Amino acid sequence: MGDTCCDNSTMGSVIAMVQEELPGVYVHSIKLGSSVSSDRNAGFLGNLNTQIDKVCEDLSDIKELQGDINMMGFSQGGLFLRALIQRCPSLKTNTLVTFGSPHGGISRIPECNSDGDFMCNWMRQLASRGVYSWYVRDHVVQAQYFKDPERIDQYLKYNIFLPDINSDLGETNEDYRNRISALEKMVLVRFSNDNLISPASSSWFGFVDADGNDVPLHNTTLYSEDRLGLRELDASQRLDFVTLDGKHMNIGETALRSIVSKYLSPEQKADSRQKVMLVQGKYQ
Repeated sequence: MGDTCCDNSTMGSVIAMVQEELPGVYVHSIKLGSSVSSDRNAGFLGNLNTQIDKVCEDLSDIKELQGDINMMGFSQGGLFLRALIQRCPSLKTNTLVTFGSPHGGISRIPECNSDGDFMCNWMRQLASRGVYSWYVRDHVVQAQYFKDPERIDQYLKYNIFLPDINSDLGETNEDYRNRISALEKMVLVRFSNDNLISPASSSWFGFVDADGNDVPLHNTTLYSEDRLGLRELDASQRLDFVTLDGKHMNIGETALRSIVSKYLSPEQKADSRQKVMLVQGKYQ
């Protein structure tokens, strides 16, 4: 939210760091817009379903991404990547690493980092008119993973994105489950003092009930019925839960390098040219 695919001060610096940490690796940063400004705007205004379909189609034409790949997503970019894995059968993903990603949804629309951030403030103004209204639910990205714990019935009826990818609609999508359970590793990173994602436990697929009580992943129907393959991953020690100290996306280069080396190093696989795919997401 609020970043672009190739800004040298943010995602561009991550790409450079990954290439330094993993010499010879191919890195692709997903671009949602045709220009820097439109790419940034696509993190606020757009339809996630349409964006994922378009990215899936675009990636199929990149020869370097044929075969096994690894994915790393920041903030809502991690949610995007996870949905991409579920919906894009042409991708063969080994490892998914997400940082502060709202997998369980958000119970409030994220704040903006600056009063001068026009697109972010415009997004919040639109969302305040009703996240389940026709225009907002189809055009405001953050509304598409908003989940009001006191109005779950409306979330299930009107939210166009999250209920589907989280199998909240009552039936397990076996394709989604099979693609997630086929991962060699899923790494969920949350921040100890997350000031943007509410609840912070959403980064670990948790949420809150109508009374505001935290409901961890292991106490959810998603896990008990294994609707997404997470219980299978967990039982086979392929699901890692990581906590980083600090606020949302305050990762630090040392911590990021450590995670990249531990989970994405080609030493983990026979292929010496493991691919890493990055997606637009706020990295600070």
